[in-house]
Amino acid sequence: MSGDEEQERLRRWRLILGGGEADGTGVSLSTDDAGRDAALGALYGERERPRGDGTKRSAGLGGSAPAISRWLGDIRRYFPSSVVTVMQRDALERLNLRQLLMEPELLGSLEPDVHLVTQLVSLSGAMPAETRGTARQVIRKVVDELEQRLAERTRSVISGAVARADVTRRPRARDIDWDRTIRKNLRHYQPEHRTIVPETLLGHGRRSSSVRDIVVAMDQSGSMAASVVFSSVFAAVMTSIRSVQTRLVAFDTEVADLTDELSDPVELLFGVQLGGGTDINRAVAYCQTLITRPADTVFVLISDLYEGGVEEDLIKRVASMLAGGVTVIVLLALSDEGAPAFDRRVAAKLSAMGAPAFACTPDLFPDLMGAAIGRRDVAAWAAEAGITVAGTPRPDAT
Repeated sequence: MSGDEEQERLRRWRLILGGGEADGTGVSLSTDDAGRDAALGALYGERERPRGDGTKRSAGLGGSAPAISRWLGDIRRYFPSSVVTVMQRDALERLNLRQLLMEPELLGSLEPDVHLVTQLVSLSGAMPAETRGTARQVIRKVVDELEQRLAERTRSVISGAVARADVTRRPRARDIDWDRTIRKNLRHYQPEHRTIVPETLLGHGRRSSSVRDIVVAMDQSGSMAASVVFSSVFAAVMTSIRSVQTRLVAFDTEVADLTDELSDPVELLFGVQLGGGTDINRAVAYCQTLITRPADTVFVLISDLYEGGVEEDLIKRVASMLAGGVTVIVLLALSDEGAPAFDRRVAAKLSAMGAPAFACTPDLFPDLMGAAIGRRDVAAWAAEAGITVAGTPRPDAT
């Protein structure tokens, strides 16, 4: 290792250890590194830690918005945005700064991300009028970024799956798709007759106003906060696809049909009430009333499955849906962070019934919906995607 590499290694250890006699590095910090050290120490340090110049300082961000605004400016100056969002999240959780999100000046200086959106949604009911406008701008920025990341692929995959599912091999004469039929039967060309014998006819089925109905029920409990954000964005995207009809239902101990809010995901999220109890059975009972074409319906339940209602009735309702031909999927999480704690017993029971329960990342969700709309085996799709379905052994299990 060269001298410069060794010095860089010691520098990094000095920033990690925070200085003082015990760190053993003997490294003196530059002006910028001293600023980085102060920003890290304010969030992660002990109450009394030495500065880069050897004097003492107190850790913590204090209780005032100006002090926090200065700290937010410092971390944006010294660290990349990916690190800034992590430090913001840790500050909200470690230092109990949620109340300061009520101040527009502070809110406007934050780096927007999904976690910040969940914090704002949880505070929306208590947020003063002067802050709501800034909060909407923050949420709008995150929602727009998510739609840019996810919308095109979602529309493409779902529309393609619907188009393939709508093809029938027993069309009426007026429904024959001659272009597809000719290409399918080119091998049956008869040179002597200069014609094709159409052994297989392809055509369109009797298209209704929507080829598939999608009902999404999302759990508003606190542990599902990130899933609520992604669920809302996906539902808003899917409602713009003409060939599917999408309904969005949010629930805790009460049930709220948010379908009419899907045109504006930001207002939809402001209508969500994170936290509280959970009555999954009640939500599923309501969703059953929305299902008019069971064989053409995909029901997605997004929940950690900690049931506060009647579990036995919940199981019976899901069994009834499956028996009627509904495709039922249980997502334990729809986020980039994996599944939080969930009721493994209920998840395994639902999976065994034919309603596979697993966590899904937003990037895989379009493919999941494509598989469900195409009537593929969703559990098999999950296995192919490397996703472990609740109640099944892990691939590396012995």
